[in-house]
Amino acid sequence: MDQYQQLSFADVEYANKGKVTRREKFLDQLEDLLPWSVMLAVIEPHYALGQGRGRRPFPLSAMLHVHVAQIVYNYSDPGMEDALYEIESLRRFCRIRLEAVPDESTILQFRHLLEAHGLTEQIFNAINQTLADRGLFLKAGTIVDASLIAAPTSTKNQSQSRDPEMHASKKGNQWFFGSKFHIGVDHETGLVHTLKVTSGNVSDVAEAAHLLHGEEQFVHGDAGYQGLEKRPEMPADNPPTCVIAMRPGKLTKLTKDDSEEAQLLRAVARELASRRAKVEHVFRDIKIRFGYAKNRYRGLAKNTARLTFLTAIANVIRGDAYERRSLIASEI
Repeated sequence: MDQYQQLSFADVEYANKGKVTRREKFLDQLEDLLPWSVMLAVIEPHYALGQGRGRRPFPLSAMLHVHVAQIVYNYSDPGMEDALYEIESLRRFCRIRLEAVPDESTILQFRHLLEAHGLTEQIFNAINQTLADRGLFLKAGTIVDASLIAAPTSTKNQSQSRDPEMHASKKGNQWFFGSKFHIGVDHETGLVHTLKVTSGNVSDVAEAAHLLHGEEQFVHGDAGYQGLEKRPEMPADNPPTCVIAMRPGKLTKLTKDDSEEAQLLRAVARELASRRAKVEHVFRDIKIRFGYAKNRYRGLAKNTARLTFLTAIANVIRGDAYERRSLIASEI
């Protein structure tokens, strides 16, 4: 038996404990839902197992499990190493023993491998293809939106400067410094089919055309996408219908009274907002459920790789929830 899979007396004792924790339930869910064979097939050609000197390389499957755990719990590289030493359920999920825990440099090297070869984007596309094969991308319409992700503003670092790839952006009367996470979401299932990460000062509407897959018949967006249909990047042949929210100030001005027209405008605004809500659920998952409310690294490339993989994982979980809701609805 492989040294990473052998059970000790402590492992047997842990397996026989009385309570299954929420962490264990979530890790079991990830184990069941994620298409591990698909992800391994993307990484395997680039993973030099058995090459080099020194400590024997960890199995690719173990390192992939470590990376997934690192992403969903938003650990740094040293934080992930500490968690593996401290948390038995994480070691069991990653199929490693206490005496054979990868150190932070090994975890970092695996992350750099994914970044250097653009593997997170390939994994995102491969996972989405498995979801598409299950009929979870209907492609009739797309909801576009963007969210700011903060970056450290401190200059107390080696270069004594803020991250040059991050920029300030004003939202309302408040300034934010960081990046912007742009996504295109299937209007029915709420799954992300396209994403892009830019500096914080890039406008929402400037990236909207790059978030379309080309088959949608309509595009939903908030007031930040006013004028989308006039953008030169939009498809010239058979362009989608742009259903964009009215600016709040204009809506308030037009609905001051209680006339029938004002009531109709308010009802339309509420209906459009409810349809766009699916895109907000994605941001809730990324920022609150998985804790990625602040950029982990300097530069856009590393943060984009992490966000791309995290979004792919969120897609799988949301896709499973959508299928279960659809099954329950069909049985009622």
